Amino acid sequence: MPIFIIVPVIEIALFIWSGRVFGFLPTILFMILSAIIGAYLTKRQGLTMIRNAQRQLSYGQIPGNTILDGICLLFGGICLMTPGFLTDTISLLFLIPFTRKLLKPVVIKMIKQWFYHRQFKFY
Repeated sequence: MPIFIIVPVIEIALFIWSGRVFGFLPTILFMILSAIIGAYLTKRQGLTMIRNAQRQLSYGQIPGNTILDGICLLFGGICLMTPGFLTDTISLLFLIPFTRKLLKPVVIKMIKQWFYHRQFKFY
């Protein structure tokens, strides 16, 4: 897939640019700091999401919105594990509640298209 080629090339270019503009050590420190912040947000919000889903299920409610939050957190966590500025930025967009709320309609559309193109049949 082209995304597996394009993203690493962009990340390498951003590393080189950042190293030249800010220096080697600040670039590395920023990457470590963003990983720590992202891991903290992922863990904290993931645990909150699990508690909310359990609470909703105990009241007999379907936790659809909470599951969608979980999908966004999972994607953000996966992006966070990939080193780089682009993936860290994408990760933070999915981990910050305000921006995640803005991205959820896009995620819903992508999931619907994925199911539509797979033509799953539920019996």
